[in-house]
This record gives sequence, structure tokens and C-alpha cells, in this order.
Amino acid sequence: MARAVVASLVCLGLLGGCASAPRGKAPAGPPPSTGGGTAAGGSTEQGISLYQQGRYAEAEAVLSTAPGGTARAYLAATRVRLGRYAEAEGPALESLRADPADPLASAALGEALVSQGKLDEAIVRLSDVLRAGPTLPYAHFWRGQAYQRRQQVARMAEDYEAFLKLAPNAPEAAAVRAVLDGLR
Repeated sequence: MARAVVASLVCLGLLGGCASAPRGKAPAGPPPSTGGGTAAGGSTEQGISLYQQGRYAEAEAVLSTAPGGTARAYLAATRVRLGRYAEAEGPALESLRADPADPLASAALGEALVSQGKLDEAIVRLSDVLRAGPTLPYAHFWRGQAYQRRQQVARMAEDYEAFLKLAPNAPEAAAVRAVLDGLR
């Protein structure tokens, strides 16, 4: 039952983290930086704005040259939205080096790795992220996805329960509850 529910939701594109809200609805993410007004800061703000508008190709063009961890996190999330998962890994890791508990970068990295079937790497990297930021809901969500695909049900359930405690109203919450209810 649980496997069928998640398989259906994955096929429908309803499961996703903050890096991949339902198509056409980009999550707000952290507010753009307002400091400085420099060209680099402006390009980051412009890229974030384009991302939030769902204009991913344009956002990628702007963010690919913008410096800083925030720009790298949004670039990773943009590439996830474009379905270019392998290309999302590098910027997500760069952002996480700058801020090991970046919520957007961790979600983008998790989705990128799980979508490519790099389940063991997803588990290791997201475990590292969760040591730095144990309250990152989408790090739990994507590690739970990796555990589920590895058929490690107990660990999946732990991560999904943590996800629900941290993000009870997230778009994925109902689907995660259905999976957990299917285990009972």
C-alpha cells in the first residue's frame, strides 16, 4: 500500500521539496538579500525573483554568474526545477560548503541525488546536512525518500515523522501521512 501511494505521487510529480514545489508554483525560499546594492547582489536578487516567478531558464542564466552561497542554492534549485539533476549537485554542494544548514540547497541536493538514483550518496550527504541542521524538513524528506527506495522502512518512517513534525502543512505532508498510515 505505502509503496503504491508514493509511486503514484512520484509519477504525478506531487512529491517534491522546497526545491521543487508543484510545477508553476516556485516556493518563496529565504528573502533576497537587500544589502549592498552591488551588481553581484543585484544579479542574485534578480535571479531569485525570476526563480520565484517560475522563469527557470532566465533565472539560471542570471544565477550561473552570481557569486555567493545564496545564488548557488537558487541555481541548484533552478536546475532541479528544469530536471537537470546532475547539474544541480555542484551548486548545491557549493552552497552547503558556505552554509551547511542551507534549507534550499539541502532540498535541491536531496532531490537531485534521489532523482538520479544515487541513494547511498543521498543518505550520506543528507545525514551530514542533518548533523549541521537537524531541523531541516526537506533534508528529512529526501533522506526518507532514499531510505524508502532502499526499502529501509524503519529509517524511512523516522525521517517522514521528523518531516511531519517540522513541516506539518507542507504540500507533501498529506502524501507522507498516507505512506505512514499504510505502514500501520
